[in-house]
Amino acid sequence: MRFLKVYTRVLLFLGADLKVALFLGLANLAVATLHFIDPVLFGRVIELLGRAADMPQAELWHDATRLLGIWAAVGIGGIAANGAVALQAERLSHRNRLRAMSRYYSHVLSLPLSFYGDTQSGRLMKAMIAGSESLFGVWLTFFRDHLATILSAVVLLPLTLFINWKLGAVLIVLVVVFVTVTAVVIQRTEAGQLKAEQLNSALSGTAQDALSNVMVVQAFTRLTAETRLFSDIAAEFIRHQFPVLNWWALVSVLTRASSTVAVIVIVAVGTVLHVQGEASVGEIVSFMGIATLLIGRLESAVSFAAALFSRLPALEEFFAILDARSSVPEKPDAVKLVATAGEVVFETVGFAYPGGPNILTDCNFVARPGTTVALVGQTGAGKSTAMALLQRLWDPSSGRVLIDGQDLRDVTLESLRGAIGVVFQESMLFNRTIRENLLTGRPEATDEELETACRLADAHEFIIRQPQGYSTMIGERGSTLSGGQRQRLAIARALLKDPPILILEEATSALDAATEAKVSKALAALMVGRTTFIIAHRLSTVRDADEILLFDAGHIAERGSFSELLALDGRFAKLVSTQLTPALAQPAHTAE
Repeated sequence: MRFLKVYTRVLLFLGADLKVALFLGLANLAVATLHFIDPVLFGRVIELLGRAADMPQAELWHDATRLLGIWAAVGIGGIAANGAVALQAERLSHRNRLRAMSRYYSHVLSLPLSFYGDTQSGRLMKAMIAGSESLFGVWLTFFRDHLATILSAVVLLPLTLFINWKLGAVLIVLVVVFVTVTAVVIQRTEAGQLKAEQLNSALSGTAQDALSNVMVVQAFTRLTAETRLFSDIAAEFIRHQFPVLNWWALVSVLTRASSTVAVIVIVAVGTVLHVQGEASVGEIVSFMGIATLLIGRLESAVSFAAALFSRLPALEEFFAILDARSSVPEKPDAVKLVATAGEVVFETVGFAYPGGPNILTDCNFVARPGTTVALVGQTGAGKSTAMALLQRLWDPSSGRVLIDGQDLRDVTLESLRGAIGVVFQESMLFNRTIRENLLTGRPEATDEELETACRLADAHEFIIRQPQGYSTMIGERGSTLSGGQRQRLAIARALLKDPPILILEEATSALDAATEAKVSKALAALMVGRTTFIIAHRLSTVRDADEILLFDAGHIAERGSFSELLALDGRFAKLVSTQLTPALAQPAHTAE
């Protein structure tokens, strides 16, 4: 059932091309029929030759010409049907492989961050490539090579009973035995193949994990350990895969012998029937040809079945990822967010990760349009989680988040995230050109706007010094740039997007003092008229915030301006005293 369920979905996955698939089914039926007629005609020719000595020449040539004409027509029809099948099968398979990859890619990119927390990127890549290639291989070989075999066995094989029911019954029994042996092998090797595929995925995930952290591997002399880990998984893979291969090798030997066995059985039974006057020589010859043709096709079908079986885990993984549902589903009637002012409201917001403790509890605050709100507190206090809820990377467990009076659960994700610009603590850049990275949030921006944003972020000068300027490739995660350069590009990217709401997560943490001063000045100009949230650990960066929210164990423990919180002499004041020198902290106390 598992096997049939997966491969039924493979065929239904063709979607819009089901009409083409129907055409290929009819074309394959024509191929199977014409191939079935071939040995029957050959048997008739043998019968004609057997009667030739007793026939008038004119009648002999008339019958021979008619048979050869039919045979030629069958041959031409077979060539045409095969050509149509091959051409359309290739096009259908290539077209739908790319469609499947695009659908998978789009779906995975839309999944929430919670999905990526549990899934290695190497596994996702392997699932996409292996799954789409498996789909391609199944579609191509099924429609081009093996559908005709299935139709021959299911539809045309019973028709042999009308030629000679006894010989037809013998042939059907041989085919049933052949199929039964294959089914038994599939059943015996199913668990082993599944485990082998799981280990194969583990190999990809382990390699991806190590390659993406190659600096750690080298710095902590993990080369030997990582190589050993990879080798151990590979050895385990072989331990589970080889028994499966042994079974299929046995099937391969049996299938190669089955053609000879089938012909011998047909000849033996046919001879007995001929002696008894129940089968002609032509019928025996026809059944020998049908048996050879059918067993040959079934031999190829066994290889196809083995391929289907080995591809089953890859396809299941592919479909499982496609079936993964978002934890922040968009409502069918979701409307576009209208963020004109940029007011953000958290109303008694609570949040806990599935199966985990509360991260936020009764979180209430209002960020008025054009103001700057800083979120501070110890690591794990809930600051980043609150901003994740604002971007709707998660939905609150209780309460609601609103932008300009609109519940985030009622608006489209695209319009919501289009209204928010983010500069992350760790610069996240694509292995593309500088220009392509900057245009991520606003593809339609002009070169002038691009340059203006980069000048504001103090990035233009170092960009034009690159080998190809704005067209320079920057490597994976911007590896060819320094940390400060990467951060300035991230800031320029947010500047270019020009959103009504900004989230700055330690936006200047990777910059030196001189550059930080320049960028902070640019950010201050950008924040005018925009609602800005600053997630900060360095309290010196939030002195000018309109309001500071001190998070502690998921609660907003204190709120107010920098000077107001210092005057409270509470938790915030203690944090300041541990970070800032007396010289920096004293003016605020004096103002008290």
